[in-house]
Amino acid sequence: MFRVTSYQALLRILLVSVGLMASGAVAQDSQDQKSATDKPTQDTASPAKAQPADDAPDPLKRPIEAKKKKQQMKDYSKEIKGSYKKWLEQDVVWIISDEERAAFKQLSNDEERDNFIEAFWQRRDPTPDTEENEYKEEHYQRIAYANEHFAAGVPGWRTDRGRMYIMYGKPDEIESHPSGGTYERPMEEGGGETSTFPFETWRYRYLDGIGQEIIMEFVDTCMCGEYHMTMDRSEKDALLMTPNAGLTFWEQMGMSSKASRFTGNGMERLGTGPESSMLQTKQFDRLEQFAKLQAAPPVKFKDLEEAVSSKMILNPMPFDVRSDFVKVTSDTVLVPVTIQMKNRDITFVNKDGVQRGTVNIFARLTTLTGKIVQTFEDTVQVDVPAELLPRTAENASVYWKALPLRPGRYKLNIAVKDVNGDRKGVWSHSIVVPDFSEDKLATSTLIVADQMEAVPTKAIGTGSFVIGTTKVRPRVAPADGKPALFKKDKDQKLNFWMQVYNLGVDEKTHKPSATFEYNITNVATSKSVVQKTESTDTMGNVGEQVTLQKSIAAANLQPGIYKIEIKVNDNVSKQTIDPSAMFAVE
Repeated sequence: MFRVTSYQALLRILLVSVGLMASGAVAQDSQDQKSATDKPTQDTASPAKAQPADDAPDPLKRPIEAKKKKQQMKDYSKEIKGSYKKWLEQDVVWIISDEERAAFKQLSNDEERDNFIEAFWQRRDPTPDTEENEYKEEHYQRIAYANEHFAAGVPGWRTDRGRMYIMYGKPDEIESHPSGGTYERPMEEGGGETSTFPFETWRYRYLDGIGQEIIMEFVDTCMCGEYHMTMDRSEKDALLMTPNAGLTFWEQMGMSSKASRFTGNGMERLGTGPESSMLQTKQFDRLEQFAKLQAAPPVKFKDLEEAVSSKMILNPMPFDVRSDFVKVTSDTVLVPVTIQMKNRDITFVNKDGVQRGTVNIFARLTTLTGKIVQTFEDTVQVDVPAELLPRTAENASVYWKALPLRPGRYKLNIAVKDVNGDRKGVWSHSIVVPDFSEDKLATSTLIVADQMEAVPTKAIGTGSFVIGTTKVRPRVAPADGKPALFKKDKDQKLNFWMQVYNLGVDEKTHKPSATFEYNITNVATSKSVVQKTESTDTMGNVGEQVTLQKSIAAANLQPGIYKIEIKVNDNVSKQTIDPSAMFAVE
């Protein structure tokens, strides 16, 4: 079966217009015969050719008739029918840019359309180095949610609330008035009491490209469940058109009349009040914000492209990053981020006999759809006595920042700059914050640390590298995939820190019953060099959560690569978990 391309369709229309198709020849047969009687007969050995009259218009310059235009659009509609039409007019209608939509409509065959769709999602993929496209998955989940929660005579994705949810995700805060009723106006709206239609107010702390503290208002004036987005906050006022009802404070005191709401108040019909003078100054800001919300969101993660280009600079600054996960509450996880830089990669300048290196750090944490969750920036200074600088070139400087996050997938982008030099470095990676469900045996990250010590009571939970009652400084593995390195030195300690969550509690003893097996194996020889087992029975008063801390001297291990595995056996819930970590000794 043939598929007519847009080029073929246009060619066919062109052929019809110049009279070269059979249908056109038949239609003009009588006219051609009449014209032939006034012209010389052609040679019988040559094919007959109809010569146009001298005063006939150029067929190629004839305007396209409305009927033919309609046929042209019909041919185009046939080509993008089915899944392609649904993709363009439903799946991505709220997120595709005008330029992308125009480019898609110019494609001539299905192969080009398939390539376009693939590239469309790749441009928005926060983790292009993985098989999954989290942005695409999140987008279709939003469509499903909108259809389930915002349908009102039309599919949920077509409503204003559905559109905003698909474009910007779940709001940080929703104020819902599903039945309307009595409403105490804020002073910015004039104060006083009135009655309203059903309405909702959505608040976003930050939307990329739009700004901070974004407020959207949706009103159901038809009382049919179809909330529409509005710039006029008075639209929710059910008594707006009722004389002497729902008055503002100033209207109640006779300082203003309700009729003044409809004259000279701009785009909103709010009554005057103590803060009414601010409304006029904010109107342009509200108009600008409203216009930005109607446009498709910009393609996210353009910073990834910038990161790639930054890595191509002649003098990049290398650094390594590590993230760990520690349970705080049932829905909050502490994510310590450790950034490590070698002293040799930092430019030092002499100041009063001390060599000082300075590095600026900027980091931004976003959801996979680009919504900024948190940013932090800091300046790290490293001071080394001038005479010791050559000997400390291989030492590392470490920066630590703890972020409280909810379970989920995020994107972490970090940039560093050597202040005294011209070196810059960038790092971008996705992190998955685990969900420590209460019914499942789980552990924190198994941290291999070069420092681990108890902190004073007043310092518990505060300061760099402090997790609970312990200071734990992780040894960061290099970006080339090699394990974290420790020196075979008598003063160097290998420290292991890990927490165990959700241990089962025996109904009779009201205590957990579990064993913890430690096993350090030489990867090259597959031989176990350290084995140890302990039990909750010998650990004193423990509960559902247990912190495990062990240290060994690096001097006791031969140079090589090792694997530390801690196997947790819960005798009550009959669950087992065995996290592991790699490290090297030289």
